[in-house]
Amino acid sequence: MQLEGKVAIITGGGRGIGRAIALAFAAEGADVVVAARTESSLKEVAGQINAAGRKSLAVVTDLAHPEQPLSLVELTLARFGRIDILVNNSGIEGPIMNVAEMDLAGWNELLAVNLTGAMLCSRYVLEKSMIPRKTGIIVNITSAAGRRGLPTRSAYSSSKFAMIGFTQSLASEVGRYGIRVNAIAPGAVEGERIERVFKIAAKNAGITYEQIVANSNARSALGRMVKSEEVAALAVFLASEQSSAITGQTININAGANYN
Repeated sequence: MQLEGKVAIITGGGRGIGRAIALAFAAEGADVVVAARTESSLKEVAGQINAAGRKSLAVVTDLAHPEQPLSLVELTLARFGRIDILVNNSGIEGPIMNVAEMDLAGWNELLAVNLTGAMLCSRYVLEKSMIPRKTGIIVNITSAAGRRGLPTRSAYSSSKFAMIGFTQSLASEVGRYGIRVNAIAPGAVEGERIERVFKIAAKNAGITYEQIVANSNARSALGRMVKSEEVAALAVFLASEQSSAITGQTININAGANYN
């Protein structure tokens, strides 16, 4: 197993990509802390991790509140004594609208969760475990929207572009401690979130949801969306020694929708 004996924190671990990563890490031998806003989904994932024979901890966490990342890290250390891997996956869609109509409160909330929350989780994990131990891996989940800005998605795209820059800066800072930092940029991933986003986009564009899906699939070489388990497999690779010389990189996983 590639992650035998490791301790990992997965933010946004209750559903979608985060859930898939949490379960994949457990299958590879890691003990996993899952954090998100919804307790019921966290407990379900934690139960599945335990059933796989690994230890788990479910921590209700809202990254919009800057004191909660510190609490998450402290609870993890109290339970497991160290943190080997952090996956900054938490993210919200935020306002889907033109800049000329932008909701400032929604914009600020999105940046607090998607960007500042990831920074604070990284800060406390580094300060309290990884830098003193001179080892660790951070994986940031960005997006294809961080490669190309999309109409009506300026808030989300801005946060995801910023995550790529954050990944590069942080990798340069902590490499001397033996700590690696990389990012994953998924395209459209099957699940509740993309359905919700596509339905709003379809309404705004005055076309059907089915047309939005067809247009999205037509832009990819494989003619389909990405599965969350495929993103999880890439996260396992980046968290393992198989990627020991890779840091500061953002890796696309988008079924061939974008080669940049």
